[in-house]
Amino acid sequence: MTEHKQDREEMESDTRPRDSASRAGDINGKERTGDLQKRGAVRDSGDDRDFPQWDDSRMLVPSSLELGPGAVDRYVISKQIVKMQEPRRLTRDDMDERRIIYPESRDRELVNRFRHLRTKLLELSGGNNFTLVVSGACEGAGTSFMALNLAAAFAFDQSKTALIIDCNLRNPTLHSQLELASDTGLTDFLEDSDYDIGGIIYPTGIPRLRLIPAGSRRENPAEFFTSFRMRQFLHAIRRRYPDRFIVLDTAPIADSPDARILGELCDYSMLVVPHGKITASAAENAAQAFDPEKFVGAVING
Repeated sequence: MTEHKQDREEMESDTRPRDSASRAGDINGKERTGDLQKRGAVRDSGDDRDFPQWDDSRMLVPSSLELGPGAVDRYVISKQIVKMQEPRRLTRDDMDERRIIYPESRDRELVNRFRHLRTKLLELSGGNNFTLVVSGACEGAGTSFMALNLAAAFAFDQSKTALIIDCNLRNPTLHSQLELASDTGLTDFLEDSDYDIGGIIYPTGIPRLRLIPAGSRRENPAEFFTSFRMRQFLHAIRRRYPDRFIVLDTAPIADSPDARILGELCDYSMLVVPHGKITASAAENAAQAFDPEKFVGAVING
């Protein structure tokens, strides 16, 4: 499978980020937080002609889970990551309005909760990179908020990168939340055998964090995810960087089979449960839809 020499970024936007829940809970579901009503987002404009295309580095190596603990040290990762350019940068005000965490955020409680989730997942993986499916127990659980901020937490580390993939083909929102005008994405790659992965990876304005949006064609989502090309795709992006943590934002587990199908292809699965919106039995049923060997737990968000 080939890759572009340069990935793409488009910055024009005509949408605003959606509302989302405000804070993350502990991975064992014992902590919960309040809701947030988002305000308008700052707009950036421009296109690829306004700046040199950014370099996401092309050294293709096995992932650390394939090679074992410590194997990443064999590669000059720091030099790769330094090459990652940001054609635009979200300001602190931009991040606050979108409720995206960053190391210097004044909301230390929110930042620390996501750092805690990140630490638990790293302990589980032995410090190795992994692919993680994040799905809600129902509509409105705050899955995208949780997935995006968890990916941002992994990108805090200057020696690591993170990639978030919008796999909610029925209701994709990450491109609008990040103010990106993305004309191509995951479905375009999966439908076209000649499409390069580099053409669907976009800078987010957040250092070391990249986005693959849902794409332009979204009929029959389950057929995309059960294809052999989807399996190839996940393997390829995993190998793109040996230190990249990959988070998949998916449709609610109760509404579609997408999260369960993707969970079979990924290393771990996590459930987002909205506080006070569903019964304990409904949350338990949603959790049981995942492979118990890969299910890392539920987060209460609300």
